[in-house]
Amino acid sequence: MAGTRIEAVIFDWGGTLTRWHDVDFHAESVALAAAVRRTPTLDDDHHAHAERLHRAGAAVWGRSRDHQQSATIADLFAEAGLEHDPELLRAYYEFWEPHTLTDPEVRPMFEELRAAGLKVGVLSNTIWPREWHVGFFERDGVLDLVDGDVYTSEIPWTKPSPRAFRAAMDTVGVADPAACVYVGDRLFDDVWGAHNAGLRAVHVPLSNIPVDQVGHTEGEPDATVASLAEVPAVVRALERG
Repeated sequence: MAGTRIEAVIFDWGGTLTRWHDVDFHAESVALAAAVRRTPTLDDDHHAHAERLHRAGAAVWGRSRDHQQSATIADLFAEAGLEHDPELLRAYYEFWEPHTLTDPEVRPMFEELRAAGLKVGVLSNTIWPREWHVGFFERDGVLDLVDGDVYTSEIPWTKPSPRAFRAAMDTVGVADPAACVYVGDRLFDDVWGAHNAGLRAVHVPLSNIPVDQVGHTEGEPDATVASLAEVPAVVRALERG
């Protein structure tokens, strides 16, 4: 792999292109419960719905961690046994929006990579629809620098499945995994997963990963950065071997 010309750099999203925020997952579930379809029954309890959604979230993300099975927001409600109205997801969206801001270092870093002739891709484990993620990039002025993006809500697999990485490679038009570098904040999903798929891996160790989201293996990155601004230089060094 050393000396192989690098053609693309593919990035994780949350905790990598955005800065890590600790999130109150109970509050998240309360916001999500606002989208439950109301019924005139005694069982129509907002906080009970939130608790069911919280448990459903743990189940859905557990299947992602252990079996690389993807899911959508609709799947989360189905797991909770609740019907929802997508038009009522505004409270959930507004809960998360402050945590979706693109790191200010992203645009100049993307520009430097593309000036070097490299493709820029994104591969994110997410239950959110594509339009939310594209909207975040557009809002923050970096969408024009993304050559291809894959969100696991629209494919059957999540990281660390090699098939998820292959989908990201396909969307940036690179066939050889040795010609790709993956950048992420998780040693299991991102580093071990990238290596298992044949890509090189750069770790951004700035996230406080919850214990129940840690996988069975911790990969050993090819490089570690303390800032996204370091990524282009690290990529050049990896290419030289």
